This record gives sequence, C-alpha cells and structure tokens, in this order.
Amino acid sequence: MRKLFFFFLLISQIAFAQNRNQLWKGYFSYNEVNDLTESPTRITASTQKALFSKHLNTNELKTITTIDGLSGQDITSIYYSQNFNKTYIGHANGLMLIINGSDGEIKIVPGIRDQNGITPTKKKINHFLEHENKLYISTDFGLVQFNLETQLFGDTYLLGNSGQELLVYQSAVLNNFIYVATDLGGIRRADLMNPNLNDFAQWQTFDPGYWAGITNHNNQLLCLNANNAVYRHNGTGFSLVLNLPQPGLDIRSYQNVLSVTTSNHVYTFDQNLIQTSHVISTNIPDIVATFTCATVIGNSVFIGTKENGVITAPVANPSTFQIIKPDGPSRNNPFSIQSTPTNNLWVSYGGHTIFYEPDYSTFGVSKLTETGWLNIPYDETLQSNSLVRVIVNPKDEKNVFFGSSHTGLLEFEDDVAIAKYDHTTPGGPESVILTDFPNFRSTRVRGGAFDRSGNLWINNSLVKNAIKVLKTDGSWQSYSIEEFVQTTDQNYGNLVIDKNGTKWFPSENGLMGFNENVTPKFKRAFSTDDAGKPFVNNTRTVAIDNNNRVWIGTLGGLRILSSTDRFLGEEDLDVNPIIIIDDGLPQELLYEQSILDIAVDGANNKWVATGGSGAFLLSPNGQQTLYHFTRENSPLPSNSINDIEINSNTGEVFFATDAGLVSFKGTSTGAADNLNNVYVYPNPVRPEFNGTVKIAGLIDDANVKITDIEGNLVYETTSEGGTIEWDTKAFGKYRVASGVYMIFIASKDGTETKVKKVMIIR
Repeated sequence: MRKLFFFFLLISQIAFAQNRNQLWKGYFSYNEVNDLTESPTRITASTQKALFSKHLNTNELKTITTIDGLSGQDITSIYYSQNFNKTYIGHANGLMLIINGSDGEIKIVPGIRDQNGITPTKKKINHFLEHENKLYISTDFGLVQFNLETQLFGDTYLLGNSGQELLVYQSAVLNNFIYVATDLGGIRRADLMNPNLNDFAQWQTFDPGYWAGITNHNNQLLCLNANNAVYRHNGTGFSLVLNLPQPGLDIRSYQNVLSVTTSNHVYTFDQNLIQTSHVISTNIPDIVATFTCATVIGNSVFIGTKENGVITAPVANPSTFQIIKPDGPSRNNPFSIQSTPTNNLWVSYGGHTIFYEPDYSTFGVSKLTETGWLNIPYDETLQSNSLVRVIVNPKDEKNVFFGSSHTGLLEFEDDVAIAKYDHTTPGGPESVILTDFPNFRSTRVRGGAFDRSGNLWINNSLVKNAIKVLKTDGSWQSYSIEEFVQTTDQNYGNLVIDKNGTKWFPSENGLMGFNENVTPKFKRAFSTDDAGKPFVNNTRTVAIDNNNRVWIGTLGGLRILSSTDRFLGEEDLDVNPIIIIDDGLPQELLYEQSILDIAVDGANNKWVATGGSGAFLLSPNGQQTLYHFTRENSPLPSNSINDIEINSNTGEVFFATDAGLVSFKGTSTGAADNLNNVYVYPNPVRPEFNGTVKIAGLIDDANVKITDIEGNLVYETTSEGGTIEWDTKAFGKYRVASGVYMIFIASKDGTETKVKKVMIIR
C-alpha cells in the first residue's frame, strides 16, 4: 500500500459548548474541500460539514465540527474578516454561522434561512464580500446586505428584470459601484450611494453575457466567463486575460495576487496580471487531486481539492507539495461500522437505495486504531463495490469480512484484502441473473455473522440458495429458501445468530428465521394491521437483546418477538408493537418511523437509528426514552443514521450518519467478570463540569452506594451492565457540596466488594 506522509499537525479544538458536548467525539473526513478563506497568518478550509485551519507561523492545525457547535447543515461558503476577527460560514439552506476568533464562540444567524417570500430551495449562500463594514452575501435568489458592526441584516436585493429572484454567484466593488455575476442576468451593477438599491430598477445590466465569477484585482474587474475564459474590464471594455482548458470554478484576489481555478489547473497572477505560476493536477507526484478553489498567501499557493484536503506549494516553484488536513476517515458517509475487541473500528461506505438497489460505489474502507486512521482505497479491495456490511471474526479480529451489495464477500487479513467470494467461487455466493441482461452479474451479500464454532453465515439476496455458510475448513454449504417463500426475488439485510443457533435476518417479506438443525428450517415472523394484512413486511434490521427477545426495525416502526425460543416450538411467530402511555393515551412506540439499525448495550438498553428522526435510547423494555439525539439538540451531523455500533469495553456509542461519524460516551459498557478494574471518571469533578460521574468496570447487579465523608448516604443504585452514572445530586434533589465522596460497591451475594473515592469541587 502506498503511504503518503500527510502534514498532520497538532489538532486543537475550539472550546465552544464544551460542557454540553464533552461526551461527544467527531470522526470527520477533511478530504473534500469546497472553499478557502485566508489571513496573512492562517489558511482555513471548509468541507461539507466541518472546517479546519492551519496557522502558518506555528503550524497549529485546528478543526471545528458539530462537536464544537457547527450546525450539521451543508457548508457552501466561508469568509474570514480580519477587521472583525470573525469567520462567516454560509450554508445551502441560507443559515449563517459566525465564529468569534477571540474565544471560538459560535453564533447562529438564521435570517436568510428564515426569510419569508423567498423560494426555500433557493437560499444557498455562494459568496461573501466585505466592503466598508458591510458584508454582501451572494445567494441563489439575490444579494443580501449584513452589517458587520451591528451584526444585523440590511436590505435584500432581488435583481431579476422584474424584481424576481436571480442567482448571484459573486460580487465585487470598484469605484463605489457594486458588480454581481449572475446566472441568467449577466453582470449587474449599482451605485452604492444610491439609497434605493432594493428597487431592482436601480440596477443596470453592465454586460449581458454569461459569467460565473467576478472580483476586484488591483482596482480592475476580473471576470470568469462561462466560455472558459478570464477577462479584464479596463473601464471601457473587456479584454482577454486567459483561455482556460476547462470551466472556471473559482476566481479571487488576495493581497494583490489573482488566483483562477479549474478542476485540473490553478493559475496565479501578480498585480500587473503577469502570470506567476501554473499548477496542473496531473503533474503533482503521488497525490490524486481534483481542484475546487485556490488562493495565495505570501509565497505559497494553497489549493482546495476533492480528495486530499488542501495542498500547498511555493508559488515560484510549484513542484514540491505538502498535504494539509487533519487525520480522519476517507469519507463522510459511513454506511456500516463494526468495533473490535481491542477497540479498533472498521468503516465501510457502500450503500443502496430504499429498494436495495446498489450504489456501485468504489469508496474502499477505513479503520480507526489508537494511532489514527488507516484508509484503504478501492484499488486495494480487489475491486469490490458497494461494501455495505462489516463482519469481524470474534475469534480473530485480524480476520475481517465485508459484505457487498454487488460483488459478493470480501475477506481481509492483517488489513490486506486476501480473497473475494462471488459467483466465480465454487459453492460460494451466487449472482442474480436478469433475463434482459444475461451477462450482468451482481452478487449481493448484505448480512453475515459468525457462529460459536467459527463458521461464517451469510444471506445471499435475489437467489434460491439464500443462506450460505463458509466453514472453518474453507468449504461452502448452501440452503434453499425456495420451498419456504413464494418468490426468491427478495433482498435481505443484516444477520444475527441467537443462543440456539437460529439465524435471523430482515427481508422484504418479513423477518426470516433459519435453523438448519430443526424442521422446518425456515419460519417467518410478522404481525397484521387492522385490515388483517401482514405489517412487518419491509423489515430493515434485527437485534437480539440480553433477555433473548428479538427487536425488529421496519420502514414503518418497531416490533418485538418475545423470545428466540419460540422458533423451536411454535409455528406462527407473531410479533407485537410496544405500547407506551403518552399524555395519558396509549401510543405505539416509534410509530411509522423508518428504523435502520438497533444496537443493544451492556445494560440491555436499545439504541435505535432512524432514517430521519435521529437516534433513540430506549430502556430495556422500551417503556422509557432515555435519550433522543437529533441534529438540532446534539452534535449529530444528520438525522439520518445508517448504523450504530457500541464499544462494550469503553461505552462509546458510534453513529454512522449520512453526513459523518460521531460518537457519544455514555454508560453502554458490558458487565465485567469481577470488580478488579472499577474506575471513576471524571475524578476530580471540577466546577466547570456539568455532566454526570461514571462508575465503570462493574459486574452486573452490583449494589452501588455513595456517601459523604461522614457516612451520610447520598445515592444508591443497582448496576445493569458495566457502568452507572451519578448526577452528583443527593437522590436527585440538590447538588452535593464540595468534598470527598465514598463509593461502596458489592456484588449481589456480597462475595465481592470494592471501595472508591471521588472528589467534587464546586
């Protein structure tokens, strides 16, 4: 594997909302940069969901993510105001954030997003221009003024011929006239001294052509034309500066240096428009780069790329390059995640539609270790597409399998792909054969799990022999589902194995159960709606809890099968919803929610991932919702969650969303075998801490008592799993005072005990 030595520097986080978000971590990719902003000492880059910046003197690298207070909305533009020491962030929905450079505080400015009378889909922020303490914001509907001193919005300019919405790419000011490059209205201009600029009639058509960008460079207008050329306007007319080999993507002037960017070329010019450098992506050794934007600070050019963050080189000799980006996974759309016994985490990025149609992606996989991220590209996965399931061998975590929606089953050993099992494998996974396209081969394996003997069981979608097992001796065996269901034209999801050896997996025809050692081998679990029709048809996920109940996630809600043992003794496996009392009325829990994953923690709580409503933490019986995390109330970057994974050793709960990977450190650890490794965190508890104290490393059903130094009881509970939490209140009523508190722990039968201390500082 080719390894590049990236310019990974000290990463420091802005401390915004530290108390609120201290239990969260972000694992974002910083590869795909969509905008840059600059100061004499810092380059800042934006990705879809996060920012990172490098201080050019100290080499300090900072990241700012949803953990620090970003919104999770798609970022489309950024700008740093040196005069006000603030960074302005524009989003696709019109939301604006302001980061204060002195303390890192983030202010949400929703004015454009919430503005009435504007088409909701046309509020994207494209560009910021600062002029005389005002910010001119180019959007998909027009131009908006923002006062940098008062932090209040001013006028909105709708520049269409009759005052209708008109997309504005970029603006520039020259000789007290403001010029805007628009989508279909050419370049418009107006006199900034005119007090009636919100009247569209006050704006003139400066040039009726097709323009994609405009900037003031050394008191001249430099314009990016849609015919792949850069023009200068000298006051009387346009003159050609440069023909581009591709459409122009970005034009900007900073410190009297002009930068022009296409997807494979960056050109820079001095104040007299003499070309100073030309960077071609294909000439950069060992770095894949598709350019998005560029700027020059001092003697260095900085280029945003789609694949490798920011690359930089000397302007005078752009032949030696460095990559600037924080460590992270290769992409921000994780689809499947799986932890290992030694706290590593595997991530795959393939996907499929709601109808299980593969995305045919070529994204590779990633692995998080204690030393950072290992990103394995597609060309090192034996050309495996649409990798949608991670399956770690519980007896040998170096042995990892990836299920694919298109190319079968991929096997890794020691982080290297060693085998691919598909329709060419004797006895192995089969491909679907389409009548209209007989030469098309698609081998679809979306679920897999190891049994106690070390055999790997998988489901194989759209074929007759839907269940297959790869035995420890390397041989394959198949089981037909044809006699059990009316059609074999079915897709399947994840697969789990219960204590009886029954394999459970969701399908488009209900929850399937399979056990090769009983008769019949297959059974289906379902419920009926009020009309008597099967309800649990389109199941998407299944989990078995610590009490051997089967939890079923569907595109229309949640269902429970009371016991896995019912497969062995009953013919009809009816399932039921969970009914809760809400405002005095019985309600179905998670009614009509699209449930994409369910994970069971050490305390038998259920973490539920939904397709649009965030994540829920339910009590063991589902009667209480302990947490409901959304993008609006937590650092989740999206409310659509593909997968949830729990590290039972550390209690870290990972959320694979369609916009990035984050985690929450809760009390989700598994129970220990003894009390030898009990620990308390944080300890001491300092005045600025607003969370709960965790006592971890517990055995199940341990009695925990907390007293003050004089022996007065302030809290008592019984553990379920390996961790309990204390809110530092005396039985939930009032905050305890500063001091040392004793923690007495005993097993249920009293044969094991442990005493710990925690110091609280108010």
